[in-house]
Amino acid sequence: MRLQEVVLDVEKLEIDVDNIDKKPFIVVWSDGKAKLTLLPEHGETKVVTHQGKVRRVKFDEGEEF
Repeated sequence: MRLQEVVLDVEKLEIDVDNIDKKPFIVVWSDGKAKLTLLPEHGETKVVTHQGKVRRVKFDEGEEF
């Protein structure tokens, strides 16, 4: 799976992302959980919500010809 659960210190609003290697990423917070994923080099990443909660993260990738 692409989504990795991360620990978020709510009081300080800090997460530890030392191992990302300076690539673009997103952190999604919902229902008391935080998950991190790297963004694709070419494509779209959609966050789908339902009733105020994140239900899924969809990846639509492509490659330049």
